[in-house]
Amino acid sequence: MSGRGGGRGGGGRGRGQESGRGQPSPSFPRGGRGRGRDSRRGRGPSGPPPQVAPTQPPAPSAPAISSSTYHPSSSSGVESLSREVTQKLALEPQAATTAPPLPPSSSKAIRFPLRPGLGTVGRKCRVRANHFLVDVANRDLHHYDVSITPETISKNLNRRIIEQLIKSYKESHLGRRCPAYDGRKSLYTAGALPFDSKEFVVKLIDEDRNRASSTSARKERQYKVAIKLVSKPDLHYLQEFLRRRHFECPQETIQVLDVVLRAKPSENYTVVGRAFFSPNLGQTGELGNGIEYWKGFYQSLRPTQMGLSLNIDVSARSFYEPILVTEFVAKHFRHANLTRPLSDQDRVKVKKALKGVKIELSHMEYAKTYKISGISREPISKLMFTLDDKKTNVSVVQYFRDKYNIVLKYTLLPAVQCGSEAKPVYLPMELSKIVGGQRYTKKLNDQQVRSLLRATCQRPRDREQNINWMMRANNFQGDALVDKEFGIHVKTELALVDARVLPPPMLKYHDSGRERSVNPSLGAWNMINKKMVNGGKVDFWTCVNFSLEYANISQQFCTELVKMCNSKGMEFCQTASIRIRSARPDRIDQTLLDIYKGSTGMTRPLQLLIIILPDQTGSYGKIKRICETELGIVSQCCQPKQAARFSNQYFENLALKINVKVGGRNTVLNDAIMRRIPLVSDLPTIIFGADVTHPQPGEDSSSSIAAVVASMDWPEVTKYRGIVSAQPHREEIIQDLYKTVQDPQKGVVHGGMIRELLVAFFRSTGQKPHRIIFYRDGVSEGQFSQVLLHEMDAIRKACASLQEGYMPRVTFVVVQKRHHTRLFPTERDQTDKSGNIQPGTVVDTSICHPTEFDFYLNSHAGIQGTSKPAHYHVLYDENNFSADILQVLTNNLCYTYVIIFFNIIWNVPPAYYAHLAAFRARYYVEDETSDSGSTSGGGKAKDRNFEVRPLPSIKDNVKDVMFYC
Repeated sequence: MSGRGGGRGGGGRGRGQESGRGQPSPSFPRGGRGRGRDSRRGRGPSGPPPQVAPTQPPAPSAPAISSSTYHPSSSSGVESLSREVTQKLALEPQAATTAPPLPPSSSKAIRFPLRPGLGTVGRKCRVRANHFLVDVANRDLHHYDVSITPETISKNLNRRIIEQLIKSYKESHLGRRCPAYDGRKSLYTAGALPFDSKEFVVKLIDEDRNRASSTSARKERQYKVAIKLVSKPDLHYLQEFLRRRHFECPQETIQVLDVVLRAKPSENYTVVGRAFFSPNLGQTGELGNGIEYWKGFYQSLRPTQMGLSLNIDVSARSFYEPILVTEFVAKHFRHANLTRPLSDQDRVKVKKALKGVKIELSHMEYAKTYKISGISREPISKLMFTLDDKKTNVSVVQYFRDKYNIVLKYTLLPAVQCGSEAKPVYLPMELSKIVGGQRYTKKLNDQQVRSLLRATCQRPRDREQNINWMMRANNFQGDALVDKEFGIHVKTELALVDARVLPPPMLKYHDSGRERSVNPSLGAWNMINKKMVNGGKVDFWTCVNFSLEYANISQQFCTELVKMCNSKGMEFCQTASIRIRSARPDRIDQTLLDIYKGSTGMTRPLQLLIIILPDQTGSYGKIKRICETELGIVSQCCQPKQAARFSNQYFENLALKINVKVGGRNTVLNDAIMRRIPLVSDLPTIIFGADVTHPQPGEDSSSSIAAVVASMDWPEVTKYRGIVSAQPHREEIIQDLYKTVQDPQKGVVHGGMIRELLVAFFRSTGQKPHRIIFYRDGVSEGQFSQVLLHEMDAIRKACASLQEGYMPRVTFVVVQKRHHTRLFPTERDQTDKSGNIQPGTVVDTSICHPTEFDFYLNSHAGIQGTSKPAHYHVLYDENNFSADILQVLTNNLCYTYVIIFFNIIWNVPPAYYAHLAAFRARYYVEDETSDSGSTSGGGKAKDRNFEVRPLPSIKDNVKDVMFYC
């Protein structure tokens, strides 16, 4: 269960009447926060929910604005916003009960909006969720701090120490209590121990030596364990929170129960984050290159409307195979002949792949483990070291022959290096076996990803059965610590949840097509008899083919592609402006530069460059970096094998991508055209999407990349401009939303991603946004408060820097993809073709937050495996969205995704576009290990203080279109 700081209430958000909504009058007066006519008016869950499409009053005319209207406000005025936003977000709501106030768990508790009522739109149904109801008996919980000396960093070793302590002292000193331990600093009991503070001595036999042939070879270690009372978590506060009588979640109490439920699995299985894995939990299998997968389960305890819920889901992770290092080298690097030396390049790769991995030596009288720190520069045949007498120098090969009577076979391979640089220990690869159960944290290659997906992809019915099997394997009722000691009872049936299926929106296409509009059925439709609602115009274009295997397809490919684009509503010139050419893949840089130079003499710059990629992967990122940041060319890359098939489906997919890259629209919500989208159509509204992508595990110094996109075409809200920015490694809060620079001549210069997009919106529509809807992707629950405070502050400052007093109303919604809630149909007639729940299924009951405004939305049709709903959580809402209006808006937006028309995406488009833009920007700064292009289908930081390398600037003409699609 992720800690989220304190609880959030959300009441008392009254803003008075909605008079003057058409004025740019901001929601925060400059002198302080105006609370409306009645600051006590809340947005509690009681009362009838609003209608989805209420009769809209005539939209007030927007004030006349010239470009000179936007001007920077004073720096002091902008800085004061930070204090105002912080104060507003930190206000503690009044509890909705007359009971005595309960103590907050945090003095800086930040409240989030209350649920404005349950949604009512859509066809009602019931689904099963992989949540299991948890009942807790009344126990006197105690929290003790644990300090182990000498300090250890291994949670497994810590558990062994505490296990031995309980075994030795349970009867004599612990009052026969069975504590639950988290592996670090916390110990929990269901009742007081006979002391408040006490120190114990624990003796433990060295695990490496427990297989010794004689007792004398065993090594005993001694630890001092200090246990001290910290607090007494009260179950009463948790019950009050679950009954919605208190708005602050008692996180410590949930943490106690979570540790209890995780105690036995932590002993029996390999722990990875909040998940457990073991060869005993399902079939294992090879992923190739010395890597295998294990199956297991994810487990998390969380408060929900139905009470405490245990979320269980099946999972799979990659692990090192327990094989000799020589076998790993042969598999991982396809180095079949181990009698030959490794090249310097391969030696570096071996070091990178194995650094930090534990190995064991089984040739000795007892098994001993080491951790790999590196690989020797010299082959093992040339390595010498000094014996313990500090006089005799001997080779590693001779040492193993003399001491263990082992003749090494692969003497030209380097040695595995363990220990420190000052005192290295060299071990032969052929005698070093990788210890089983070690997670492989590096990036899987494309083949390994495909193998893992094939092995773990499960239809809904199979996944549900496996979840039930995992629950039975856990056997919480048979666990004395859970059931008897702490009185926790976990139901064995999946939760039955009330849900609704939202109706799909009508999509508008061009009137010249045989079908002017479409109502998608079960999340699917196609472009047959339809034309793009706004076809783009392409007069200046050309094509380059870097494929050697398919060097002769260029002319025919372009002819068919242009024909498809024109048939779908574009105006695409049939003749290339510059000669279509083929080029060698080793001349990418020069070829692209030649094309750019050839286009400079035209009356207008090149609008589109069609590129058939090289046959070998690895060039896509380089091509995009050159085109988008150096030359200012909008490009469409195509995989050569796909291009050579001349498939109409592939050409349609390309046509949709190309259209948005040249400024067109593929489709528009009919309600947007008719100006009847609540809280969007009535006033100029800008919809943002934001995401941060982080480097792969093992990359300890690479920058994280933030991306923000925003709609530029109110009221249609289909075109999104994107901006990217580098920031410190693993930093989730977006740093460049708003920034200032001190210029010697101009003074304070305001900038940042939000400000740039607001100005672009004004230039595109001629109006300032009166409303901001901000979809923020990728934020975990533990980061909600931090992200909201910083990023709302930045939004406010960016707005105020454009015009004194300009503060449009903001709704801030977090979109979560990395959760483990799955929804399963209860009736066969309520599924899509894949056996999944139907597109548009929304859940805001039972398994959702007890008081806050969140919901699960499955907007897409399943293709393979089990569909994964997106989780939306409203952290800030000045626009007073009802549940229905926000759910319907979010679902309808998913139908406007520009690329795939056979299946809508499962994440709201602006958030997904931001993800695509951030992913694209990583190509600008990192060497590429895999390729991309259109196909037929649709760790912890070690040091954040390194200098962030800025991204190369994307050319303005590229930013003007949806280049990231």
